[in-house]
Amino acid sequence: MHAFNSLINPQSEEFAKNRADMQALVERLHQLRDRARRLSERRREVFEKRGQLLPRERIARLLDPGMPFLELFGLANYLVDHPDRDKSIPGASTLAGIGYVSGVRCMIYAYDSGINAGASTPKTGEKLRRCLDMALSLKLPFLQLVESAGANLMTYNVAGWAWGGGGFRRLAQLSAAGVPLFTILHGPSTAGGAYYPGLSDYVVAVRGRGRASLGGAALVRAATGEVSDEEELAGAVMHSEVSGLVEYLADDDAHAITILRDLVDQLDWNRHCAVTASGEGLPPRYSPDELAGVVPVDYRKAYDVREVLARITDDSQFSEFKPRYGVNVICTHASIMGHACGIVGNNGPIDPNGATKAAQFLQLCDQAQLPVIFLNNITGYMVGRDYEQAGMVKHGAKMIQAVANIRVPKITLYIGASFGAGNYGMAGLGYDPDFLFTWPNARTGVMGGEQAAMTMDLVTRQAAERRGVPIDEQRLAKQKADLIAHYEAQEDAFYTSGQMLDMGVIAPSDTRRVLGFALETCREAKYRTVQPNSFGVARM
Repeated sequence: MHAFNSLINPQSEEFAKNRADMQALVERLHQLRDRARRLSERRREVFEKRGQLLPRERIARLLDPGMPFLELFGLANYLVDHPDRDKSIPGASTLAGIGYVSGVRCMIYAYDSGINAGASTPKTGEKLRRCLDMALSLKLPFLQLVESAGANLMTYNVAGWAWGGGGFRRLAQLSAAGVPLFTILHGPSTAGGAYYPGLSDYVVAVRGRGRASLGGAALVRAATGEVSDEEELAGAVMHSEVSGLVEYLADDDAHAITILRDLVDQLDWNRHCAVTASGEGLPPRYSPDELAGVVPVDYRKAYDVREVLARITDDSQFSEFKPRYGVNVICTHASIMGHACGIVGNNGPIDPNGATKAAQFLQLCDQAQLPVIFLNNITGYMVGRDYEQAGMVKHGAKMIQAVANIRVPKITLYIGASFGAGNYGMAGLGYDPDFLFTWPNARTGVMGGEQAAMTMDLVTRQAAERRGVPIDEQRLAKQKADLIAHYEAQEDAFYTSGQMLDMGVIAPSDTRRVLGFALETCREAKYRTVQPNSFGVARM
């Protein structure tokens, strides 16, 4: 390998403009992330009066100080149930991510009971299921901090209820796979939520606050006429002494978290991982902070993806595979924070040679058991007579087959455009990448809004000519404007992240750290031994 010699001038006007444009989007990202925190913080007085920690304080106490924490699905539900970009609250009333607890890498899922008492949003169940899927595939102990009002009966949706059972199924499968489940009952967990502790391997409950029951007092009275005391019906003490649902009774939130940290520590989970981390690796010769100035916000402006590689790879070194063939597809071997990997990037649309080059490279990475990182800035596969005759469909299919069938970890990052089948060939959401993150400038969809509008304009004109009717230019102009607005509203990175089409939006400057953490997580999963059983640990 050799170090890349950057041609970027950080003092240039172009760099300064790129950076200013990107930083404005990053600032928007920070504002969105902070929106949910500020809303939850408004309940501080109520929490303190009850002797409770706020949900974010619970997570802070649970995590090992100074160790990295990778937030997941932080913008989930943004613009899903509220169309106003200035008022919609991201996060789906939950907090999730991968972090270290007593030295063990864990998946953490917490209900933000400072927002609508932790009641579910349209994306809460999907966020839980996606986190459980990741915990299963990456062999991560699953820690959930529960305090939730449950489903919002005023916004009941039968599809949400039907899919909700998949969360319980995944909890059961995780235990059966030999990956432990831990739950703290900080507050109520009613109806279907009662199965969160019921399907866990270890349950800690806070005295006087933690509760679990299939029916709360109001539902029981409505269904049977029985007037029940909440503590006798669902309380932590009752479950620790009578039902056996709770193994460990805590005095308060802080005590419960201490118990959970001790439980994780006592499992000695890391003895099941034969290979430790590879190390940090040499830092890039060019700072990752420069990425904001390297990449234009407008995906239609060309740049060399090698400039991105030089700011995320160890010592800015990488080795190109077939650099003179299929030149729009950049395939390289490199290391990121000490982890060897293959990287596929884009310097333009994918042509037949680029597709075959990528397909071969991906198979070689699979053979060598190297994880692959896909840096998406792709408007699609080439179209036109010459490309069709050169076998674009056939060769593009080879690339898609390789992406679909390689057995090594796939880590995808949208750093610009990711349109059409190009998204598929670059391991988009439908190809189940192990990790998928987005830069705030990224745009995803079937095609760009202008391309869609131009296509429909031509189709409409041709149809009018066939029928011999006059063309209404005013109507066509409105159609074009409406289509552009419709497509562009959905391709925006914040919108797509709210729809959970990625695992979160990250600042470009965080790219190396996020990729390094993801690679290390995948490596640890590969070498971790678990002890599956048939049905999961049954509560007795």
